[in-house]
Amino acid sequence: MADRNRNLAGLVVDAAVSNGVALDELPWQEELSGLAGRVSCFFIPGTPLQDAMTAASLAPIDRGVVQHSDQLAALAPQARYIAGSWYLAPPSKPTGAQAASRALALQLVQLVTADADTHEIEAVLRRDPALSYHLLRLVNSLGMGMSRQITSFSQAILILGRAQLRRWLNLMLFSSRANDERSAMLLARVAVRARAMELTAKAAGVDKSTQELAFMAGMFSLLGILFGMPLAEVLKPLKISTTLLNAVLEHEGDLGQLLRLIECIERKETAAAATLLAQWQVPADEFNRLLIEAHGWMLDVVQESRGAGHA
Repeated sequence: MADRNRNLAGLVVDAAVSNGVALDELPWQEELSGLAGRVSCFFIPGTPLQDAMTAASLAPIDRGVVQHSDQLAALAPQARYIAGSWYLAPPSKPTGAQAASRALALQLVQLVTADADTHEIEAVLRRDPALSYHLLRLVNSLGMGMSRQITSFSQAILILGRAQLRRWLNLMLFSSRANDERSAMLLARVAVRARAMELTAKAAGVDKSTQELAFMAGMFSLLGILFGMPLAEVLKPLKISTTLLNAVLEHEGDLGQLLRLIECIERKETAAAATLLAQWQVPADEFNRLLIEAHGWMLDVVQESRGAGHA
């Protein structure tokens, strides 16, 4: 859920009972309690699992202060939170400055995906102050055993490494769009999706390169919504593998089915999700744990994008 400023404000946990039997303690209760210690977590009153949820430090949600919307809309005076998929709605028509910023962001994605020369990436970074600022602050905050501040883009790119640069840059695309009130929640959504796909691939025992592809598939899958363009059109200039492209556009192959699994979870299509999860041979309790881990990672990303404070 978002607050009135459209920033992440809390999570609503929706869990079903096992075999119709309410549990006093959840198999992943410790992990859930840890998440609730970082961000406000709620449950829907009346759930058979409410005792376990309460024990994990979750609170019942007051539906009277939550406005549900699937479109960008004004908030009612009494609404403290906004829920729903409103941030997946098409963006407003960008101004000239916003369009230029998005063009630069997409150009950066193209360069990093194509493993372009560092000087080419640096030249584009210099034209996007927001991304430049986030990159230098990220590298300096990591420490990396350096005794002095990193002030050049070439140093930052070298220290971070191309794989981590690609991952970070795609995440920052979702958080650095000026005057797009969807940005904060889109960032949260894509961070959970990408990390959950990566962790599920890891739990299924696939190799490291496939885990990275799973993360990138989750990331690329929401670029169309970010830019307000058909996804195929956004991805067309990017030099990505046919496997990754078909997974994102057509849900083909193992990666495509993994993307479909996470999308079913997002839409609360539990029966379809269970069928897909069985194909990956990941136990349900382990999958719930990795979903909690993905949300924790998302909180780190959100905090980094804000620059300070807590999610």
